Amino acid sequence: MSLQLASRAATASRFPVCHITYTRDTWVNLFAPLTSYASSEAKLLCQASPNTWVVWVPDHGQAILERSEFYC
Repeated sequence: MSLQLASRAATASRFPVCHITYTRDTWVNLFAPLTSYASSEAKLLCQASPNTWVVWVPDHGQAILERSEFYC
């Protein structure tokens, strides 16, 4: 696991997971921006696994996030 992913996972683990049913094209808030220039919001594109989503983040691009990294 890369240092950036480990840091994001550690930050996300401090917050509760939002247990709503997410759908494609929903905008969610990130607990921690992916970079210092990236938005703190992400648009859900598709579910990659039961716990991960492919998202689009303004000023960053496409990423894969675990559900614990964002909230409604």
